[in-house]
Amino acid sequence: MTSLPSILGGLDPTSDRAVFRQIADQLREAIDRGRFKEGEKLPSEAELVEHYGVSRMTVRNSFSILQGEGLVHAEHGKGVFVRPRPPVRRLASDRFARRHREQGKSAFVVEADAAGSHPQVDSLEVKEEKASQDISTRLGSVRRVLARRRRYLLDGRPVEFATSYLPLDIARGTPIADPNPGPGGIYARLEELGHQLDHFEEEIRARMPSPSEVKTLQLASGVPVIHLIRTAFDTAGRAVEVCDTVMAADAYVLSYRLPAT
Repeated sequence: MTSLPSILGGLDPTSDRAVFRQIADQLREAIDRGRFKEGEKLPSEAELVEHYGVSRMTVRNSFSILQGEGLVHAEHGKGVFVRPRPPVRRLASDRFARRHREQGKSAFVVEADAAGSHPQVDSLEVKEEKASQDISTRLGSVRRVLARRRRYLLDGRPVEFATSYLPLDIARGTPIADPNPGPGGIYARLEELGHQLDHFEEEIRARMPSPSEVKTLQLASGVPVIHLIRTAFDTAGRAVEVCDTVMAADAYVLSYRLPAT
């Protein structure tokens, strides 16, 4: 590792900013500038104590700030490491292109292939249930739906979980109700059933995760989630699916291509 004085500056005794925050500021800047690379171990507590002339508790408080921001993660007995940047680029204008379905690929598989990662789906549950008020409204006042719940993993790491809700009059008794709906996923099956897809509407917000979401996605401290609700419409204007998705924010870059007119 390059010597610390060439990477990190010194403390400003005239500043009214707390010492542990000054240290966190300098470490953050070094990470942003690439002085510490993704996956690289940060200087140890002992090294930072010696460099800054502060206590171990002060250094630990600095690390806590960076962990809370999702920039670093601690491994017991090993140290503190820079968290990897999001590996998956989610290109909204391309992910549901019909050519992918015709090739037998779901949107998640397409994105995983582009990232050079191995995709998996687990925790799969398919069942009929009463629609919530929100889902019912989005699907045109249906009472019951087929719900498909699943968790997605990249290279063994959970990155998102999603639930698709489909009107029973469309999905019941079809391959959509099977655990594996076949090549191209449920959108390919919807089109085979005569519901050619016309467009999708998405609502996206970022928030901190609930305890259950932290557990399901195995999130590190300080990592937010992206909560996305997508509604699929066929060419007749009918809403044929609502997908409620929660994604680990450190696993994705959301990319959009917008027309200029």
